[in-house]
Amino acid sequence: MGTPDIRRAVRADLRPIVRSLGQEHYFHDRLALQDAGHGFLLVAWEREVAVGDVYVWLAPAEEPELRAHLPGVALLTHLEVAAPRRNQGIGTELLWAAEDRLLAEGHERVALGVDLDNHDAQRLYRRRGYAEWPHGPVATTEVVYHPDGTRERRPETCRIMIRHLGHNRYR
Repeated sequence: MGTPDIRRAVRADLRPIVRSLGQEHYFHDRLALQDAGHGFLLVAWEREVAVGDVYVWLAPAEEPELRAHLPGVALLTHLEVAAPRRNQGIGTELLWAAEDRLLAEGHERVALGVDLDNHDAQRLYRRRGYAEWPHGPVATTEVVYHPDGTRERRPETCRIMIRHLGHNRYR
């Protein structure tokens, strides 16, 4: 299919994003955070169909360990690719697009949390130059957005991985 067009989402994208990826309340929330300057939402498009996304969190981290050890470091959250398009490089392209934008804006590092049992994602991030931080796993909270608009907070333990931007980048 080729490389998707990856761009920052705007309000007018909400309906097409939801039509492709669901999660209306999540994306509405991320666009509101983006409008408030707390981060940005990148969406991968193929012929006007959203096939993946990543949200880059620029506000202070919610977890005290991250605020203490990684002050001011951007966090990649909610990297996802539509099921029929997985394992075709779209997640990697989204990762690179987020990193390129952060590097252009003067960020030196980026971090992310990955579930302890998500070994496929951990392998992907390691191949892309991410390394586990030395402070051990972190208790985080997964927020599940239900179709009725309610949010459910679930405890989750994540492995924190960090990448120094601009280093060891291969395409």
